[in-house]
Amino acid sequence: MKGKAADSLNLVKICCRALDEKKAGDLRVLDVSEQSSITDYLVLATGTSDPHLRALRVELEKAIDASGQRIIGMETAQESGWIVVDVFDVMIHLFTGENREKYALENLWKDAVEVSVPKLLQEPKTSAPKAARSAKKSAKRSTPKKSPAAKRPKKKSS
Repeated sequence: MKGKAADSLNLVKICCRALDEKKAGDLRVLDVSEQSSITDYLVLATGTSDPHLRALRVELEKAIDASGQRIIGMETAQESGWIVVDVFDVMIHLFTGENREKYALENLWKDAVEVSVPKLLQEPKTSAPKAARSAKKSAKRSTPKKSPAAKRPKKKSS
């Protein structure tokens, strides 16, 4: 995978990780590049309430901004239960559970290829797993410092 497609998939990973960290439910990614002329990926997630949807949106904005990408548009009608974030090649739809069922976007895009979210959430193989990094950090912190008695005695001046 090269160029634009790799950039789009990388953005999908960033979005999925941000949503996962904020406990988004039923996270799904659909590759709609063959069916749509306006976007390549749809990211769908469920929030437990309107405040949870806002928290998911804020986290997404931070992650997208940090990636250097630009948000093209956003639909955030107050208390609507559906937020759409458009990052051109990636469109993120955040729903309350009720609206997720009501609009059933997955059914509208039945011909799309579903991308494995667990694979997207995995850390790159080039870096150490998160648990291993945490263990190393805590091992460094728990290394005892040398006691004052272990210091070399000062030379006496005559």
